[in-house]
Amino acid sequence: MSQINFKRLVSQKEVLHLINSLVSELNTQISIQNADGKLLMGEASYGQSRYPVEVDGEVVGWVLGPPKAATIASLLTYLATQELEKKTLAKEVLDKYREINLFYTLSEKLIACLDVREIAKLVIVEAKKLIHSSNISVMLLDVESQKLEIALADGKECEIKTPLVPGIGIGGCVLLNGKAEIVDNVWNDPRFVPGENDITSLICAPLKTQNGCIGLINISSERPANYKAQDLKFATSLALIAAAAIENAMLHLKEKWIKNQLERYIPPQLVKAIITAKEGDISLAPAKKNIAILFSDIRNFTTKCEELAPEMIVGYLNEYFTQMVDVIFSHEGTVNKFVGDMIVAMFGAPAKLVNNEKQAIEAAIGMQLRLRNMSINWIKENFLTGIGITSGEVVIGNIGSPQHLDYTAIGDEVNLASRLQCLAQGGQILVSSNVYEVTRDAFTYREFGNITVKGKCKSVDVFEVIY
Repeated sequence: MSQINFKRLVSQKEVLHLINSLVSELNTQISIQNADGKLLMGEASYGQSRYPVEVDGEVVGWVLGPPKAATIASLLTYLATQELEKKTLAKEVLDKYREINLFYTLSEKLIACLDVREIAKLVIVEAKKLIHSSNISVMLLDVESQKLEIALADGKECEIKTPLVPGIGIGGCVLLNGKAEIVDNVWNDPRFVPGENDITSLICAPLKTQNGCIGLINISSERPANYKAQDLKFATSLALIAAAAIENAMLHLKEKWIKNQLERYIPPQLVKAIITAKEGDISLAPAKKNIAILFSDIRNFTTKCEELAPEMIVGYLNEYFTQMVDVIFSHEGTVNKFVGDMIVAMFGAPAKLVNNEKQAIEAAIGMQLRLRNMSINWIKENFLTGIGITSGEVVIGNIGSPQHLDYTAIGDEVNLASRLQCLAQGGQILVSSNVYEVTRDAFTYREFGNITVKGKCKSVDVFEVIY
């Protein structure tokens, strides 16, 4: 059916004026009919020549008359062609507006979504609206296995699918070269790998990010679909938006995983600070820092282990660690490591604290008081803990080999804290003179003595915290 209303065209005031002027100029008589021969202008007459008015290879009307009537037919062909171009342009502008509006709305929905399956669901819903299909699937590349796995599918794509890998099959090739394709008959394509689902036509669009392709959108039809360039354009645009949203969701999941892992070692508020910190604010590279170090150890733990079954000891030890770490975190400390029943904590790393020593002592007192009030009597009676605290300059950061790194501290103050912890009896908190000097007005102390510590050339003054 013609996109031009020929009757409306020749009825326009300006067109009528042109026709009448040209008829007068040519001094001739004509009549105009539509494509079906219905008279639109002039008088019906027989035996006259007919000159077609054609637009885009289609006859939309006729001009009847002597040979001079061919000039008027040419004029009307020109005007009709212009009218079609205007309509085509207007349609393209309208389609473009609708497309922009659609993708703007869809982008808002997708970017706000942080669940990969929900994103895939939105993509499938929108694809079904505008592209004829029997099956649609969103597939993501598993980095470890290097296989494409279905995130979500509609139609028979929900059923078992032939495994795809980069470079194998149409989808695998699209993933590798990053270019969307239309394949009208997959059976004529040598790359096609037949699966359990019957398909004939296929659109395959890569989910591309700045770091490469992370998956595919497959849109297929069991019957020949004769997909158009507009369909491919839509699928490509949809894939670009979806890829950004999926990457964002994956980063959110990764950040959540990292956050959960970090919160096992450092306080939640510090985790938040690390994640949101600007580059350079917090560094894990080895560097000299002034921090406070706390060592805590259960007295005669090995002997106590002989009294109970290993399973019970592990259960009690986990409860003990849970309670102690909770106290350390509440004073903004970082759990550096567990060594058997020993806890090593740091105050002032990786993020700075205003009062490292004060926080460390408050944490130590809190740990001892928490032990006294444990709900499990066996732990309260048997897990008697000695604590040693020092402060000063150490080298702290990621230390180790390329295969395995530990975030830890190295230096004399670390060794001294370990020695003080060994000296402390159950329930005691011993500190070095460095700690004592900056906290003497905040806590009550008594002199423990001037002692020689293994590994130190000079004797050191040690103080006991009274709480």
